[in-house]
Amino acid sequence: MSLRSSLSFVLFSASCLGAAGLFAAEPVWTAKPGPWGELEVRTVYLEPPEALLALVAKPTKVTRWTFEQTTPGGVREIMARANVPAEVIERLISPVRMAASGNSVVILPELSDLQAIGPEARGALYLELAKHAANEYQRDPVFILGGDVDDWLQGVTLTPAQQALFRKLLWRRGAALVFSDVQALLSLASSDEELTSVFRAITRVRSLVVELRLPLTTDRQAFIDYWSAGQTDAPRLAFVRAITQRRARQTVDITHFLPSIFRQRTYTFPEMDLGLKGRFPDCHWTSLNFFNLTPNDVFLDPRLASEHLLKNYEVVDPPYRFGDVLCFLEEAEGLHTCVYVADDIVLTKNGDSILAAWALMQLKDVDSIYRRSPAARVQGYRLKR
Repeated sequence: MSLRSSLSFVLFSASCLGAAGLFAAEPVWTAKPGPWGELEVRTVYLEPPEALLALVAKPTKVTRWTFEQTTPGGVREIMARANVPAEVIERLISPVRMAASGNSVVILPELSDLQAIGPEARGALYLELAKHAANEYQRDPVFILGGDVDDWLQGVTLTPAQQALFRKLLWRRGAALVFSDVQALLSLASSDEELTSVFRAITRVRSLVVELRLPLTTDRQAFIDYWSAGQTDAPRLAFVRAITQRRARQTVDITHFLPSIFRQRTYTFPEMDLGLKGRFPDCHWTSLNFFNLTPNDVFLDPRLASEHLLKNYEVVDPPYRFGDVLCFLEEAEGLHTCVYVADDIVLTKNGDSILAAWALMQLKDVDSIYRRSPAARVQGYRLKR
């Protein structure tokens, strides 16, 4: 081998080793085996397209807390119960930070106030703020699914100062690690580009990339029966049957096994024309259209969606099957629905926002978003055949 060839080989080997190290650093795990086959799972963060971000109103740089149906004295009591430091309370209820109008109190905390509140006190205070619709990011915070802050920060273009602030102002909502001080992050932005970077970061959606390992190790007919879900004439079954014959070691993305609507929609954000009916598709539209060849927009109406679920689906308990609708219930209220895929993986659209992508998620992560109290439970529903 010539010197030039030897050098090329060394450089190629080094680059391969570097790439291997990079890929090894990605979070990856194997799902529990079952009739769905052996599944390999990784995470991916979906960012809204630039054209979509341009259409959405951005938050201001001013942090604003709204307390409804209370008085300045009541706000003081709320903060004291949350164990907000006494000196911080005094600053926050001073005339330069607080304004009272009728039975509503608005407070404008500064960055130093936010940083002086510890995570436990922040969690208790923000749970109170979440009761009022005006406090958007306390009601619907940014979720660090899986609790891995390093993984969440790895793909963002926040400045070092913004990343440090993000870490400092995290709090826990139940089992979930969350972030609410979006305006504080924006206040550290020094250019339009940095403002856009912050908004892009907080609107990302964490999803799963799930791949089937081949050759198939589970029973071939059980595999076909599982992914057919009783639809013996479904177009996707031609591919499902075909891959059971593969003998080479390889992987196949399981989105190929989804019905056609969601084979196309998974990992995407809604297009603008999907909102022409007055609202964008939500979790119920997603769950009840799962097996349809063409989407039925009647499910945009929560009342009609509920009636359809109760009439055309039967109540089922675990183990769930592909296509079962999982409904998060608290007392008589339906909080959310998603579609069971395999193991602990579901297809979900978390809300009717244009910034809510169709994503594959772990059921425990969906639970952390929608479980508001210990009384909440998950009930399965299966389409009647």
